[in-house]
Amino acid sequence: MRRTLRVAAYAVVVRDGQILLARARDDDGRPEWVLPGGGMEHGEDPYDTVRRELEEETGYLVEVTRFLGIDSSRRTLSGRFRRPADHHGLRLLYEGRVTGGELRDEVGGSTEHAAWQPLDAVPGLARIRLIDTALRLWRERPATGHLETGRG
Repeated sequence: MRRTLRVAAYAVVVRDGQILLARARDDDGRPEWVLPGGGMEHGEDPYDTVRRELEEETGYLVEVTRFLGIDSSRRTLSGRFRRPADHHGLRLLYEGRVTGGELRDEVGGSTEHAAWQPLDAVPGLARIRLIDTALRLWRERPATGHLETGRG
């Protein structure tokens, strides 16, 4: 089985009780909310990745204000046209603050809509698990940047 590694950087941007999210489509074409951010380019610093991706997906310029932690996952990806892969994903999570730009949707990218969502509405949204992990890191701010497993 081949092995793959993907490193990505995302931001938790909260203001006035709302979180900045982007909407994408899952593998079946259903809309789901995601954190703004994405994959690092070769040689790119993750700090620069998160700022670039936020601007691409939301139109906002952001200041990275804090490193929150890392979410690590491992799963087997099916091999549609290639053999299956043992995939390891590392998602670096930062806190950010809007410093400029204007909210807009991404054109021709991985997301289709950017919006502020009330924090208390997040549990009712169709969303990826990473949003819950990121909000826990943002709320709990563990010194290690790592969440205890088994907590909810």
